[in-house]
Amino acid sequence: MKIRLIAVGKIREPYVASACADLRRRLSAYYTYEEIEVKADRSGEPETSMREESLRVLKRLGEGDRLWLLDRAGSQLASEALAGRLAAARGDGISQLTLAIAGTFGAGAALRERADFLWSLSDLTFLHEWARAIVLEQLYRAAKIARNEPYHH
Repeated sequence: MKIRLIAVGKIREPYVASACADLRRRLSAYYTYEEIEVKADRSGEPETSMREESLRVLKRLGEGDRLWLLDRAGSQLASEALAGRLAAARGDGISQLTLAIAGTFGAGAALRERADFLWSLSDLTFLHEWARAIVLEQLYRAAKIARNEPYHH
């Protein structure tokens, strides 16, 4: 199964970029992985930013793509549950799963409506760069769990 992550904005901090690069490398042993960055809206208007950024994400989706949207109002998953959901997706014949991380103000209505699943990483709020690293780490952890491989760090 291919996992694709669409994220609004770029990673600017070198230490986060380094962590993401390491996690992408590790994840590649388990999944085909693609990461797409779409431009963040700089209008400063929350509604405009959510709408424009969501449209940029939606343009990168195919009609039949399965979409999990990272959203603070979504369902939180333990690592084992995430591993189970990914295994179920693969078992259902899903060849590509797309995850999306919206911009600063969150996702617009059109993107939320298009999502097949809303996933919350935590009740805590994270910088978008860190959210990307956490998603990568959790995907890697879930892959290790699914294969009954130890994961301690």
